[in-house]
Amino acid sequence: MAFGEIFYWELLGTGMLVLLGCGVVANVLLPRNKGFGGGWLLINFGWGLAVFAGVYVAAASGAHINPAVTIGLAVQGDVTEWSDVPAYILGQMTGAIIGAVIVYFAYKLQFDAGEEPALKLGVFSTGPEVRSYGWNFLTEVVGTFVLVFVVMSIGPHPIDIGPLAVALLVVGIGASLGGPTGYAINPARDLGPRIAHAFLPIKGKGSSDWGYSWVPVAGPIVGGILAGLLGSAVF
Repeated sequence: MAFGEIFYWELLGTGMLVLLGCGVVANVLLPRNKGFGGGWLLINFGWGLAVFAGVYVAAASGAHINPAVTIGLAVQGDVTEWSDVPAYILGQMTGAIIGAVIVYFAYKLQFDAGEEPALKLGVFSTGPEVRSYGWNFLTEVVGTFVLVFVVMSIGPHPIDIGPLAVALLVVGIGASLGGPTGYAINPARDLGPRIAHAFLPIKGKGSSDWGYSWVPVAGPIVGGILAGLLGSAVF
């Protein structure tokens, strides 16, 4: 598949992922919402269904919608060529930023009504409950390893194992391993919206917490690489 085609489909799929995923967080965290206070499980299921939609939309490109998946599959070496990796990641990052911007406009009145900067940042990006960069990094490595390794165990792309299966996997990871860090398990899902948070004119938004931003990028990449290495030996 050509660079432009990969970029296009990954942009659409990741944009849908972030639009629905960050959207459910906004619904739960921001005041004056129908879903306000809906809780962690609503966020888990919302992100799972966001993955479900994103995988369907990006089916033509293999539906990676996650740089960790792309890199893990390239390390495994069976399907994804290293020469295609830039197209995947550029599409994923662009889509993530666009999806986050749309969430802001959809929830503009709620962002304006809220007074807590941390909750506004939480709509866009992840953050730890207990800040310890080493342990937070390890949590992201483990969660992403599970995601990528299970995907590899069933098929070479998320679309091959079925969008619903991937969605339930993400719900399971969130319910089991998501508590310490909010389970980014996807560098684009965290970094793209964090960039959007930095430039959007969000009322009273506060810091974008760049000091933590490397954790949900580096952790998932390492987890994807480890899954790819083990997957190349096992599968």
